Parts: sequence; structure tokens; C-alpha cells
Amino acid sequence: MDKHTTHSAPTRLGYEIIRDHVLPGILGKHEDDILYWAGKDVARKFPIFSVDELPDFFAEAGWGTLTPFPGKTSKDEAVFILNQEDQILLEKRSYQLEAGFIAEQFQKLNGVLTECYGEKVPKENHIRFQVKWDIKTKI
Repeated sequence: MDKHTTHSAPTRLGYEIIRDHVLPGILGKHEDDILYWAGKDVARKFPIFSVDELPDFFAEAGWGTLTPFPGKTSKDEAVFILNQEDQILLEKRSYQLEAGFIAEQFQKLNGVLTECYGEKVPKENHIRFQVKWDIKTKI
């Protein structure tokens, strides 16, 4: 690499080192809680304008392939699947950053209190995100 070459985004390896080794070491037992709130903060800084934009954002962020779970959207709930082919990452990584991001995007778009819960499904190589909102609690 010559002195004029620059990189605007970290390499995949650099991202994985920070995400899977540095952050868990720093955050310790509070990793899930802090990453959830960090995900909400990221969503405020990178707003989407439609739920349909979520998969594109996940792909651009390098978070993986996010798809809506067919037939699981109702008046107060939606389900998404994040595919993770790397079994080691699926088992070891916290996906609360992504959960917080999804929750905040739905909350902003719908204007009601929203939470998102991520559940690892190792046999199917994915994380299932259940998004629930309270239509009575306006934000």
C-alpha cells in the first residue's frame, strides 16, 4: 500500500477483533445491556425511513442478511431472522447491538414504546429478533 492509499472502513478482521474480543473484555458482564443501548444510539444517528430499509442497512453495516419472518407481523409484533453461517460467531457473539438498533428504528417509525429480543437458534444458523411494541404507550 502506498502512502496515498487510505481505507475509509475498517477491514472485516479489524471489525471482528473489536466486536468479538475487545468489547466483551471491556464491557464484561454488562456487554448485552450496553450493546443494546449502543444499538439504539446508532439507530438515532443512522435513521431509516421505512422498515423495508432494515435489510439493506444490515448488509451495508456488515451485520449479515436480515429478513422478515413470513407471517409473523401483527399489529404489535414483528419477527426478523439474521442469518449467521459462522457457528462460532453465532454461539459467542452478543447480538444485542442489532436488537437495540431494530427496537429504536421501529420506535421512531411507529411512535410507540418498542423493545426487541434476540434469540440464537444454532440448529438453523440464525438469530431470531422478536420486535414488540405497545400501541398504548406513545413516545
